[in-house]
Amino acid sequence: MRLSKSLCAVVGDVLASTGSHATLDDLFSSAGAPGEPPALSHGSKWKTWIFRCGQDPNIDSLEVLGNLLEEFMDLPPSDDEYLEDWRAKRTRVEAVLEENGLRYFRFGRILPQGALPIEAQPDTAQLRAQSAKPSEVEELLDVVVRGLRRAMHPLTHRRKGVQPLSFCSEYDVQDLLHALLRPWISDIRPEEFTPSYAGSSTRMDFLLPAYGLVIETKIVRDRLHAKRIGDELIIDIEHYRKHPSCKTLWCVIYDPDHQITNAQGLRSDLDGQRQSKDGTVMVKTYVL
Repeated sequence: MRLSKSLCAVVGDVLASTGSHATLDDLFSSAGAPGEPPALSHGSKWKTWIFRCGQDPNIDSLEVLGNLLEEFMDLPPSDDEYLEDWRAKRTRVEAVLEENGLRYFRFGRILPQGALPIEAQPDTAQLRAQSAKPSEVEELLDVVVRGLRRAMHPLTHRRKGVQPLSFCSEYDVQDLLHALLRPWISDIRPEEFTPSYAGSSTRMDFLLPAYGLVIETKIVRDRLHAKRIGDELIIDIEHYRKHPSCKTLWCVIYDPDHQITNAQGLRSDLDGQRQSKDGTVMVKTYVL
């Protein structure tokens, strides 16, 4: 669906007030916005990127728009000082959606006026759930890994009076990933040792033996660690390549503070087929 320039301008303006370039770049990428961030000022960048969603025939623009707005629309500020401003901006978004024949529903759903959320249509919901089921393990992993940040959100922003969860260590990220995969994959083996390389061995985060696939997670601790993380993974790749059950390696890097300055360069350095006399492994890297 084409998104009007007036709608894009209002939503872009509201989102611009919620974070920095780096924060919103991450939000747009995880929401499914296509392409690289436009090289524009903070005031123009976001409306342009949203408008681009409505021009791409391969993008569900309403789904992306809902993903972008979900946190802002569903989560009031905890500080009462900002509550009135948030309400005014939220009302502004609702008004421009209505002008464009749309309506926002909780959990990031934007539908044409008169349409009901999917849970109000059980037959349609059942059909949609069946058609959305991943057919390949790689498709499943892609959905789960790309959605890790969104999966963290309801756990870090829990109901009033309930202790929120934090994701400050690799174990935190691993536990969430493990929980998301368990309903889909019956044999997940955490922390299996690899064969020795350069006099030492290491433990895999997750081995999926039925698929010959290993998942390695990293969390970027600080700027210095961000510079070393590529070297750490190169050493890990050498360990994993010698394991008979590892044919594919997925490297999942969680960078909550945007310490990695060239994520695309890191992916380019690591991704692809890595081959030696010890074996061959196909590497795929995600920077979240």
